[in-house]
Formats: sequence, C-alpha cells, structure tokens
Amino acid sequence: MLTNQRQLHYDRQIATWLLLCAAVIFGMIILGGVTRLTGSGLSMVEWKPLMGIIPPLSEEAWLATFEKYRQFPEYQKVNRGMDLAGFKSIFMYEYLHRVLGRLIGVLYFVPMVYFAMKGRVRAGLMPRLWILFFMGGFQGLLGWYMVKSGLVDDPRVSQYRLTAHLGVAVAIYGYMLWLAFGLLFPGGKGTHRFANLAMWVAVLVYLMILSGGLVAGTRAGYAYSTWPLMGTSFIPPGLYEMSPAWLAAFEDITTIQFNHRIFAYFLFVLVHVFALLSWRKGLGPRGTVAMLLLLAALWLQVVLGISTLLLHVPVWLAASHQGGAVLLLTAGVYCAHVLRRQGG
Repeated sequence: MLTNQRQLHYDRQIATWLLLCAAVIFGMIILGGVTRLTGSGLSMVEWKPLMGIIPPLSEEAWLATFEKYRQFPEYQKVNRGMDLAGFKSIFMYEYLHRVLGRLIGVLYFVPMVYFAMKGRVRAGLMPRLWILFFMGGFQGLLGWYMVKSGLVDDPRVSQYRLTAHLGVAVAIYGYMLWLAFGLLFPGGKGTHRFANLAMWVAVLVYLMILSGGLVAGTRAGYAYSTWPLMGTSFIPPGLYEMSPAWLAAFEDITTIQFNHRIFAYFLFVLVHVFALLSWRKGLGPRGTVAMLLLLAALWLQVVLGISTLLLHVPVWLAASHQGGAVLLLTAGVYCAHVLRRQGG
C-alpha cells in the first residue's frame, strides 16, 4: 500500500504528464486554426490512420498525391492552376496537423499504460484517463468526418462539423487541465460561495469558443471589418431573416458574427461582475492570482478579437485569437478549480 507522501509524488508525476499533453493539444488547436486559415485542410484527400504518417518522399509520389487532389472540388473550383510547389505548401500544414494528432495519441497512451502498470494512478482516476483516451480517438474520427464534408460539390467543410471538431479538442484540453489541477491542488479550505458562478464562467467561455467555430466555418469574420459598429450600425440589417429564423444563428454570416460579438460583450461584463463580487467576499492569495489571470486573459482576448476584425483576419492574428480563447478557457478552468477546492 502506498504511503500518502509517495502517492502525492506520483500524483505530481501524472499531473506533469497531463499538463505536457495539454500543452501539445494547445499547439494542435493553434495549428488546426492555421491549417484552416491557409486553406490547407482539404489538401489530403485520403485518411490513412497508420500509413498516413509517411509523406510523399519522391517527385513521383508528390505528383501522384497532387493528381489525387486535382480530382476534388477544391482544386477544380478554388485552386485551379495551382502548381506542385503551391500544393506542397498547403499539404504540409494538413500533414503536420495529422502527424501531431498521432503524436498526441502516443504521448498520452504510452505513459498512461506505464503509470497504470506501475500502480501509480490513484483510486478513481483511471476511468477518467480512459475517458480522455477514447475522446481523443473520437476526435480523430471526427476530424476525417469534417474533411469529408469538403470533398464533395462545395469545397468547404461543414461549419457544424468544424465546430464539433474544435469543441471536442477544447473539451479534451479543458478536462485534462481539470484532472491535472485536481492532482496538483487536492484542496483543503472548502468551497468559495461563488464557485458555481466560476464554473458557469468556464462553461460560457467554452460556448464562446463554439460560437467562434461557427464564425470560422462560415467565414463570417470577413463580413464586417468594423468595430464597434457592423458596417454603419450596431445592429446590422438582415438579422434572423432566414426561414426558419433560428437557422440564421448557424448559417447566416451576419447573424453569426453579430451573435459572436454580443456573446463577447455579455461575457466581458459577466467576468468583471464575477471578479468584483468575489473580491468583496474574499479570495485568498491563490484565488486572487487566479482572478487576475482570468481578467488578463479576457482583456488580451478582447484586444485580439477586435484587432482581427479591423485588420480583416490576417492568419497570424486570427490564429492568435483562437489561441487567446484557449488561454481564456485555461484561466477560467483554473479559477473555477481554485474557488471550488481552495476557496475562502
């Protein structure tokens, strides 16, 4: 039977491994955004879970791979006339994205088995680690399901599938952080009275990210490059004019961008109210740090979001905006954990 001190040591090892996996997933999310923004996501028209890790290694192999790409709508309707050098450029983004996904699988599975066989996983944690593993496998399948939607007549992936793909990636990331924080900070001071509100803030940040997935999937971010107005008015014409009206929230670019902005305003106000109420009731040193990190991440994300709009969605800035959203979620999850387990 493990002593308490030894189990805490093993907990820190597992937490460090989970945080490393989360950091790589963070990079994966950024790379996924760059892949989408550079129009590279449909360059690999086949899914080979095992052999797909080997790229074309000869000029003949590259020409054969390029010829397969030329049979699909993206080349025929968007990139007609692209040469082999141009194809190699977009291919490598998608290739690296897929290889990194496989690397994450190995980086997660092998240590998990090692820790389990050595008896270092505390009671009750193993089922949660398996949940993360199966979520990762599902994410791989979902990624190909998303790509397939763009290999038909319309050379764009479905915004629904893209949002689901992003949502599962971020859910894996957030859950992994929560488990790691639980191992590093097992608690002891009770629950803060605003712990439930902190959880809701984290959930709303997650929903905000899904809203951003719809913006990305429909390219709604290009529709209005003005702020705080959308064009010449705060409330643009044409909102919810689709039939049925609710469908506009998912398919009309004006409505999608407007909803994303309004969601951002609501979240901005909510986080500041939450911070003020929490400070008045007392937070303690760790709670204060968590709240400051949350506010800093929020302001950074606001600046990145507005800049992305005004500069008409440059790749580097849009990718930073996506990364900023994940940083905001990180701060939200940490703040929720502190108030739930370490609150005053």
